[in-house]
Amino acid sequence: MRAIFIRHGQSTGNAGVPCHDLAAIELTELGQAQALEVAASWTQAPALIVTSPYTRTRQTAAPTIARFPAVPVEVWPIEEFTYLQPARWNGTASAERMPHLERYWSEADPDYCDGEGAESFGTLLRRCEAALARLAAMPADSLIYVFGHGQFIQAARAIVADAHLDDRAKMLGFWRKGEPPAIGNAQRVGFHRAGDRWECAPIAAA
Repeated sequence: MRAIFIRHGQSTGNAGVPCHDLAAIELTELGQAQALEVAASWTQAPALIVTSPYTRTRQTAAPTIARFPAVPVEVWPIEEFTYLQPARWNGTASAERMPHLERYWSEADPDYCDGEGAESFGTLLRRCEAALARLAAMPADSLIYVFGHGQFIQAARAIVADAHLDDRAKMLGFWRKGEPPAIGNAQRVGFHRAGDRWECAPIAAA
């Protein structure tokens, strides 16, 4: 089976607007245009469309859902990785968060949780593994479009490409200060189930 993961279009958070509710962040005008481009780019109707519960992914998926109205839609727990406690950090500027980010990623403790509303890196990996297992249980000829988030897709890709590494080693290679996001807005990554294993490769952005 094949699953194509699509990161949401540009959001207000990506554009630098402070946010107070990570789940409610919306797309920018550019993000809306990217969602339309993604929908127009498909060459095949999927068997299923999956989206995270967050607003920006549902908005990104909406044009694709409208294009394929007969295709079922499911909401899965594939929301973005929240590793900073929201009550402490939501609404802050990136410069305020940076020292904590650097410490968090340099210590690379996959079991560390920053507080209520956050999750550990290990928990993120388990969520990704559960999603991949759920996809693997689909019929072998299925094509699934999965609208998600950059770090979730990056983690799923690490599970497949770096299966030989433990959680800490995956975490050490996950974040690079100052570099562009590993998965860009509206970028797609294809996952293909070959026998009993996954393979993945980037797909050109719409």
